[in-house]
Amino acid sequence: MKQLSFILILIIGINFTSFAQNKIFSDEVAVQTKFIKSYPNPASSVVNFEFQKGYSRSYSIQVLNSIGKKMYEAKNIPSQFSINLKDEKFYRGIYIYQLIDKTGVVVESGKILIVN
Repeated sequence: MKQLSFILILIIGINFTSFAQNKIFSDEVAVQTKFIKSYPNPASSVVNFEFQKGYSRSYSIQVLNSIGKKMYEAKNIPSQFSINLKDEKFYRGIYIYQLIDKTGVVVESGKILIVN
């Protein structure tokens, strides 16, 4: 009976380990398949955006401050563009960008740290 219990515990442990490894792998794949990349981060004078995949001219982008106020918006964005932080009056803090498709659905979001 003790051998059966040991074998059962061993099988459950192997299955759990396999599940955990697959979960970690699927999270890594999700991180690698981002639509857009922002750099440098942290930024002081300019933030660059560059599409990594799935570019469409119909996308728009919004940048929100930490309390949700819209600080910047651009429609029909090109595959590479920049935001001049000084012209747009961005202050030190954490901002959220949202990539929005033509139907208004947020397809991706990310954080930008501004340190000017």
